[in-house]
Amino acid sequence: MNGIDDKTRTELEAAAFRRLLDHLRERADVQNIDLMNLAGFCRNCLSNWMKDAADERGVALSKEESRTYVYGMPYEEWKARHQREASPSQLADFEKSRPKH
Repeated sequence: MNGIDDKTRTELEAAAFRRLLDHLRERADVQNIDLMNLAGFCRNCLSNWMKDAADERGVALSKEESRTYVYGMPYEEWKARHQREASPSQLADFEKSRPKH
């Protein structure tokens, strides 16, 4: 992004991230295991990356707080509302492509 200053780039990245979160919240039908199998990351990864970024900067952010931010509700509530049991084929695909992060 030539010609864009660091502040503007950060604002654009933040806007794109918020849009991604909105999209994932709207698509609660898409299971985390499907995201992992197709893209190598899921909502939990995003929340972990956010917590890592906070830790690196000395910002107090718990795992539960970062998950609530990413999911738009407490994680346990999201799981109760939206998470389904993974099928044997989903689990097999996950084992084949298990991410290293």
